[in-house]
Amino acid sequence: MIRQLSIFAENKKGAMNRITQILFDAGVNMNTLITNDSAEYGIVRMLVSDTDKAEMALRDKGYMCHSESVIAAEIGDECGSLNRLLGIIADGNINVDYIYVTYNTLSRLPVAILRTSDLMEVQEFLQSRGYKTLSRID
Repeated sequence: MIRQLSIFAENKKGAMNRITQILFDAGVNMNTLITNDSAEYGIVRMLVSDTDKAEMALRDKGYMCHSESVIAAEIGDECGSLNRLLGIIADGNINVDYIYVTYNTLSRLPVAILRTSDLMEVQEFLQSRGYKTLSRID
């Protein structure tokens, strides 16, 4: 599994720039970033080079944030690879809270990031079906 940082940010001009500046000043590299918005606030989810350092820097600047474990499973870089993964998940009767895809720059393969209610069980399930799960993304 890998640790993901989730930040609650106001949906205002310049909000992302402030967050990225804090991380830059702390010397933290962002590997993956995804945002979900609502009228007033958004959730920024990211994979970073140092989750603890990033969380501390953002909290020191008044941001509400937390880190949590997610599953990072490499998938193939061909048509249908995500569909195959989701089919296996459906066959296993697994509920996915959310999913997004990023890339591992070392392997040059896509990586599906999954949040589920039982991470260990789902990770073992995916590994038993031949999926490589990662503890970090470079």
